[in-house]
Amino acid sequence: MSLPRPVPGLALRDSGPLLDPFGRVHTYLRVSVTDRCNYRCTYCMPEEGLSWMPRESVLSYEEIGRVVGVFAGLGVRRVRLTGGEPLVRKDIVRLVEVLGAQGLEDLSMTTNAHLLAPLAETLRAAGLRRVNVSCDAVDPEVFRQMTRTGDVVPVLAGIEAARRAGLLPVKVNAVVVEGQNDGEAVRLVEHFARWPQEIVVRFIEQMPFGGVKQGTVPAQRTRERLSARYTLTPLGEGQGGPAVDWRVEETGQTVGFISPITEHFCHRCNRLRLEADGHLRTCLSRDDTPSLRDLLRGGATDAELARAVRRMVWGKVAGHEAHLEEGWRAFEGVMTQIGG
Repeated sequence: MSLPRPVPGLALRDSGPLLDPFGRVHTYLRVSVTDRCNYRCTYCMPEEGLSWMPRESVLSYEEIGRVVGVFAGLGVRRVRLTGGEPLVRKDIVRLVEVLGAQGLEDLSMTTNAHLLAPLAETLRAAGLRRVNVSCDAVDPEVFRQMTRTGDVVPVLAGIEAARRAGLLPVKVNAVVVEGQNDGEAVRLVEHFARWPQEIVVRFIEQMPFGGVKQGTVPAQRTRERLSARYTLTPLGEGQGGPAVDWRVEETGQTVGFISPITEHFCHRCNRLRLEADGHLRTCLSRDDTPSLRDLLRGGATDAELARAVRRMVWGKVAGHEAHLEEGWRAFEGVMTQIGG
């Protein structure tokens, strides 16, 4: 699939939808609340870890609340909290309360769920509506090897707590990496088959951070693995996200495939990413974005912040080039610092 082209005659606007030159309307903001994480997943960070952002560089909850309010005024209706691991940040429930009071259509969180079980009901009461859980395997040894420090038992407990608390649907995200967990697809579907209306398993192609283009398992190959056991019926694009959904006829489950490399979806991208230090990443693959934090702390008004956001989004690229056979370009930065 080719990248989108600029829309003739379209110009930067001072009002109306939050547009880029390609006519894409941005209604979805992912907010990274920290770059820190209690896991060391093989596809996310080096085994030795990273140098964390200084505390003073990270946006405060008050600053995040104000920025999200500006985005809401620009038409953003869906916000997802990410990390690193968002639950390692102290008093995360307070931020959920702040954002939950802003009238958003959807407030969700992506988490590894290691710390989720005791917090699920409290988060739901504070205004969180859904969770996506990173769980690359249900086999304990495969899970441990992929996370380097992880234990699947509290993760599964966190998923169950989220289900009981009504944080639905729970979307279980598995990044499929060749030679690591590419044999786990059937096990993941089997494990969650007992909750076909409440849990959706999604398989994600590994993205080429760090300049390495290897280990990515095409979504088609994962579908073929599942099709050897189940009958899959295509349902089409998911609700407002990058997943393409299929129904498992034998169980009634929905499974999703997020394929940024082999079946990229740049033409319908509607999302922006606010990094923990206030940088607004308009494309997951690009790292050269200005900081809203500096404007915030420099005394900018909400109107000035809104104008800055419009300019940044107007500078958004058509998409990434990691799908190209020749002239491909790796994604810039480190996944845990971006927020996915």
